[in-house]
Amino acid sequence: MTHPHTGHPGATGRPDDDRTVAGDGTTAERSPQDVAGDVVARVLARAGAAVQTGPTGHTSYDGDQLDLEERTSLRRVAGLSTELQDVSEVEYRQLRLERVVLVGISGEGTAEEAEISLRELAALAETAGSVVLDALIQRRRNPDPSTYLGSGKAAELGQLVRSSGADTVVVDDELAPSQRRALEDVVKVKVIDRTALILDIFAQHAKSREGKAQVELAQLEYLLPRLRGWGESMSRQAGGQVGGASAGMGSRGPGETKIELDRRRIRNRMAKLRREIAAMEPARATMRSSRRRNGVPSVAIAGYTNAGKSSLLNRLTGAGVLVENALFATLDPTVRRAQTPDGRLYTLSDTVGFVRHLPHQLVEAFRSTLEEVAEADLVLHVVDVSHPDPEGQISAVRQVFADIPGAMDVPEVIVLNKADAADPAVVARLRSREVHSIVVSARTGEGVEELLSLIADQLPRPGVHVDVVIPYGRGDLVSRVHTEGEIEVEQHTERGTALRAKVDAALAAELEQAAVAAS
Repeated sequence: MTHPHTGHPGATGRPDDDRTVAGDGTTAERSPQDVAGDVVARVLARAGAAVQTGPTGHTSYDGDQLDLEERTSLRRVAGLSTELQDVSEVEYRQLRLERVVLVGISGEGTAEEAEISLRELAALAETAGSVVLDALIQRRRNPDPSTYLGSGKAAELGQLVRSSGADTVVVDDELAPSQRRALEDVVKVKVIDRTALILDIFAQHAKSREGKAQVELAQLEYLLPRLRGWGESMSRQAGGQVGGASAGMGSRGPGETKIELDRRRIRNRMAKLRREIAAMEPARATMRSSRRRNGVPSVAIAGYTNAGKSSLLNRLTGAGVLVENALFATLDPTVRRAQTPDGRLYTLSDTVGFVRHLPHQLVEAFRSTLEEVAEADLVLHVVDVSHPDPEGQISAVRQVFADIPGAMDVPEVIVLNKADAADPAVVARLRSREVHSIVVSARTGEGVEELLSLIADQLPRPGVHVDVVIPYGRGDLVSRVHTEGEIEVEQHTERGTALRAKVDAALAAELEQAAVAAS
């Protein structure tokens, strides 16, 4: 495979192999341009695999997947013009795919690390609704403060954009406002960075009122320092009588530029969104406190995006939540009831996935949702063990955990998912590094029974011993002992149900009170 703008064949060896074999059998160091070109060739060869619209990978535990049908019905299509005469009834409400070129800097890392990052960027771009045409990767120590790439490489990117017919450039980093403007001036098409791309995916996938408010708040926080105006809209309106003599009627305004007005409107909107999100938090806190009051333990499913968290939730509970081979398919948390093999109730929460360099605006906006992790009794940290860099995914998720107060204190079990597609050597390596780990496959069901037993062992057990007789009129309390406690002896007597069991302190107090009232 020859790359169009590097003119050399794709590599067949290891991704980070910087050597090549000469004609005389000796090895020689390969140029950074050759290595970068090989990385780009492999990324483009895998392009198009990020989004699958068919039923591939679904099991009977995933249900009817009606949400997926709704989402794929609005999937953007290639070659569709937005002109009215080109839109048929079948293509109504569908948008033309954006044609993008990816840009990355490899820095001081290996070519393999650069390839993993660029491949993830390609998957993000495809999930957002685009087709990846080409890519450019530069090996340099630090980004250029002006154009991110430097003037020469930026000019090369401009030529690549024109030759490929791209309409968007996506940069695998967070750009400063000045860098984005300077790069757009060179390439003459829209330039967005990794943060804006992730925010766009979140905006497309949010469904609940709280999720939409959180995404909008994160977008506004990102937009605020990046506002810019054009031409006359940036001219200062004179306040009061200052401009009266020279500019005449219509020039006397509030004394603010348009950009200052925009910033004020955005700050007002952000304040309103924060109030709305804060008003929604008590409902979530009430549900959590109700579960704690009733002695129902909670388990949070967390992990990297597309690691298989929703598939695992469906396998464990039959919840039927959306499963899609796309990044950030799940944004709105789902809570489902489950039961241990010995009959104890607990809840399973599916949370939003994380990613490398997750925008801090999103962490802040989704703080109330992410607190599900901190409030849990156990965290199932799901890892895609078939991924080229599972250790990097584990590290990225734990970095987000560190930003959530109390999350690092919750017991964690590493769930090595997708074992059916993984290299056994990689699985063995991770199991040796992570002491509290278990190998499963949500697709085939491998290891699921062992995971359920592990959850039962890890959940907190009731610690108060009770020996009481509950009147038959309080069958509700006996039922709660069955679901929330551990019964050692149960007998039916003339006075009521005699119970010897372990329960939590709150239920123990209610049982003692009922027993005393009946005596």
